[in-house]
Amino acid sequence: MKRVGILAGREVTFPEAIIESINTKGGGEVTAEMVKTAGVRLDEEKRYDVVIDRISHEVPYYRAMLKRFALEGTYIINNPFWWSADDKFFNFSLAAKIGVAIPKTVLLPQHSYIEDINSDSLRNLEFPIDWEAVVDYTGLPAFMKPFDGGGWKNVSKVESLEQLLYEYNQTGRLCMTLQEGIEYDQFVRCYCVGREKVLIMPYDPSKPYLSGEQYVPNPEYLVPELAKRVEHDVRTICTALGYDLNTVEFAIKDGVPYAIDFMNPAPDAELASVGEYNHRWIVDSMTDFIIDLLEKGFETPVYRWDQLLKGVEGKAAGSE
Repeated sequence: MKRVGILAGREVTFPEAIIESINTKGGGEVTAEMVKTAGVRLDEEKRYDVVIDRISHEVPYYRAMLKRFALEGTYIINNPFWWSADDKFFNFSLAAKIGVAIPKTVLLPQHSYIEDINSDSLRNLEFPIDWEAVVDYTGLPAFMKPFDGGGWKNVSKVESLEQLLYEYNQTGRLCMTLQEGIEYDQFVRCYCVGREKVLIMPYDPSKPYLSGEQYVPNPEYLVPELAKRVEHDVRTICTALGYDLNTVEFAIKDGVPYAIDFMNPAPDAELASVGEYNHRWIVDSMTDFIIDLLEKGFETPVYRWDQLLKGVEGKAAGSE
């Protein structure tokens, strides 16, 4: 019996639906349940074949636990090691190098630091920031957002240099990016499952986040040629990042899809927020992906310590 664990926070409908779906389609060979944990031992045995991670980015204990599970060969969706190391500015830079259209983006020094950081600690940092040069590059309007954040938290649209300085002064210890604002003609958010299956969802970012008003089902929203390019870019990005579950957002201007956000390894999938069609699609697609993964077998990601352990195991077997 293969076991799938779901690690979730406040969301309700997606965890319930994916557990029911896997248990129904698993045919008695695969079972799914919510992960229960109170303390993880150093010699913890393997508990799950696959874990769907929806909350470890908010709970460090969960992230450390998942890394321990990976040591036993559990397949984590998404890879906790890469997720921990990932950030949006790197993603933008990588995507630009592999041919995806990216708005002009600048990584900004932090406004504030912990108490132990002083002027000597920052001697490599040029000061003051040449804000005129930054704005000359990105143009205005532009969006200031954390380099590794999500959920539209701490995102602000700036229309002037004065507003930029004001918003920057409110950011505290957050490390921010400033990104060219694309005055889009169309906007889409795309689910990607297994780095291959893509659902393009018309999306209105001007509506309140998680309000249920952002998604407007329209299968003919993009002309076929543009839809094909968007799907290609989604697969390219998710393959490069190694994410099995992700969303990619595009602001489309003059027929060019600019990828503006694609570090979403635990994307919103709640029924009230994404709507019945999108919710059902992501539940069914994730179920099929996981069952297929377990039926065909999988190789765990290559880690340096993994190769070391294989060498140790090989030597131990040879000595018997």
